[in-house]
Amino acid sequence: MEIVGKLQKQFMEYMSSLYREGFLDDQFLQLQKLQDESNPDFVVEVVSLFFDDSEKLLNNLSIALQQQVVDFKQVDAHVHRFKGSSSSIGAQRVKNACVAFKKICEDNNLEGCMQCMQHAKHEYFLVKNKLETLFRLEQQILAAGGTIPNFLSYLRC
Repeated sequence: MEIVGKLQKQFMEYMSSLYREGFLDDQFLQLQKLQDESNPDFVVEVVSLFFDDSEKLLNNLSIALQQQVVDFKQVDAHVHRFKGSSSSIGAQRVKNACVAFKKICEDNNLEGCMQCMQHAKHEYFLVKNKLETLFRLEQQILAAGGTIPNFLSYLRC
């Protein structure tokens, strides 16, 4: 049982770092509250949808910004969707990058938009990597016969 305890401790420390470093916010905790025995993969499923949607949005943004005449309203619409989906799973740094992106978009600033897209893309791939690591850690805990620690009760301490 010692391995389970170490994995659970590692899980709690990793979750703490995701909040401390601003990758996740309370919306992610709200998602976790919706997961229960009847839907044990809820968070993974929702986050996987976010990953799929984000990759499409980033691709659409890239195409929109490479047009000879950039339609900044269309770019803004893509950024708005990206902001909404990142906000809905609690990907705080991605959401913040999108907020800045929207402001630059309003100025019809192509160079600024390109920089913002790179920043948003960077933040997205960082959080994607972090969440994939978190989910692998959860799988290791379950495979070792343990249960996923309740981070919500940990925060209340």
